[in-house]
Amino acid sequence: MDLLRFATAGSVDDGKSTLIGRLLYDSKAIFEDQLEAVEAVSEGRGYEYTDLALLTDGLRSEREQGITIDVAYRYFATPKRKFIIADTPGHVQYTRNMVTGASTADLGLVLVDARKGLSEQSRRHAVLLSLLRVPHLVLAVNKMDLVDYDEATFTRIHAEFTAFATKLNIPDLTMIPISALKGDNVVSRSENMPWYEGPSLMHHLENVHVASDRDLVSARLPVQYVIRPKSDDFHDFRGYAGQLAGGVMKPGDEVTVLPSGFTSKIASIELFDREIAEAFPPMSVTVRLTDDIDVSRGDMIARVNNAPKPSQDIDAMVCWMTNAPLRQGQKLAIKHTTRTARALVKDIQYRLDINTLHRDSDVGELALNEIGRVRLRTTVPLLCDPYARNRTTGSFILVDEVTGVTVGAGMINDVA
Repeated sequence: MDLLRFATAGSVDDGKSTLIGRLLYDSKAIFEDQLEAVEAVSEGRGYEYTDLALLTDGLRSEREQGITIDVAYRYFATPKRKFIIADTPGHVQYTRNMVTGASTADLGLVLVDARKGLSEQSRRHAVLLSLLRVPHLVLAVNKMDLVDYDEATFTRIHAEFTAFATKLNIPDLTMIPISALKGDNVVSRSENMPWYEGPSLMHHLENVHVASDRDLVSARLPVQYVIRPKSDDFHDFRGYAGQLAGGVMKPGDEVTVLPSGFTSKIASIELFDREIAEAFPPMSVTVRLTDDIDVSRGDMIARVNNAPKPSQDIDAMVCWMTNAPLRQGQKLAIKHTTRTARALVKDIQYRLDINTLHRDSDVGELALNEIGRVRLRTTVPLLCDPYARNRTTGSFILVDEVTGVTVGAGMINDVA
């Protein structure tokens, strides 16, 4: 069954958690005891309705304040598709959490309060989704019940966001008027908005086409593990396991192993305990080669005439995720696919104002939650592609070598 990952975004109190709770409730993806617990808490607080936001806000501090702080992942399925939802926080200080939740998403769902219109945080999250190259964006104009399902209100927000989106890289944009609290246009079409002729949110999520979003041209297999069974029956077996990051691989394909540059052919591709005729992302497979080549974790198997160029000079957009600022000359560990190295911050070229898209070049550091263009020099070559081409081989994380804490996430613009 097809899988769709999507992340919710938007300002505080726009109803992200309530919308996810409504999707889970109306698609019958929650257990009776969960619903009874939520109903009991809602009744104890004196609500006249069941607060479905409590289904996703799991931290005690989230429930007390009625906000989302950390990314909450929820899983459900319909007869057409499986879903992984990342409910991301709306506060400015939790921008790093939002970036984490949206980094693997196929679709971004930005909520807007119909009474307030586009907020600064709504724009900020739309910019971040564009930077993260999330291929599909849905603007859900929520709380339409509080403006009496007024068509003019939706039309005004529609026009305002369309004008703003022209500055961004958004390949696919859809706008839907909804009421997460009442369920209008969430799972089924609403009778309260006969002027809206588009699909419900669930119908759009079930049918949006994501198979072609992945890079199916440039074959990339970062080697995660070399399999050498000790059984006598498999004493000649040598397989290279990993998750395919791009392209299609088939037995008989001529491939090169990087960074050594040796070439060979694929003898077989195995998935669990069976051989398969072809592999495509994001399948996790084991590849056997016809020649005995020195291949280890961190290497990459790619096509001979379409391979990434190893480089130690990286130009990337970095989102900084810790209180201590990022400064020029700083040394960090860098993790790219299955390869780990050390990196030196050569230069911070500019900081991006994600509200105005202005580039501030007079900057010496990046503070918490800030995004900027950075040049890095690594101790060993990285086998990478531009992020615009491949979101897996074009991304990396930066790690503090002393604490082991992830302090930054990067999207590669170019390699030297």
